[in-house]
Amino acid sequence: MYRAYKPHQFQSVLAWVILITLLLMPVSALAYLDPTTGSMLISAIVGLFASLVLAIRTYWYRIKAFFTRKPAESDTDEETV
Repeated sequence: MYRAYKPHQFQSVLAWVILITLLLMPVSALAYLDPTTGSMLISAIVGLFASLVLAIRTYWYRIKAFFTRKPAESDTDEETV
């Protein structure tokens, strides 16, 4: 059986098709990144890594003490002295 579409249904479907088509189209950025930008990003990453290593080295004993469990000291040793 043939089903006739009403004009507003056709316009709604057409609007969705146009919207999806426009959203899927690529947009050019019109931007230029020179080689210096890549070098700057690499040096920032290396600097961040070096800072983290230095911070860990600085606080190594505190970090180590935090993760290691100390044996509980008994009160009997103090009483026998």
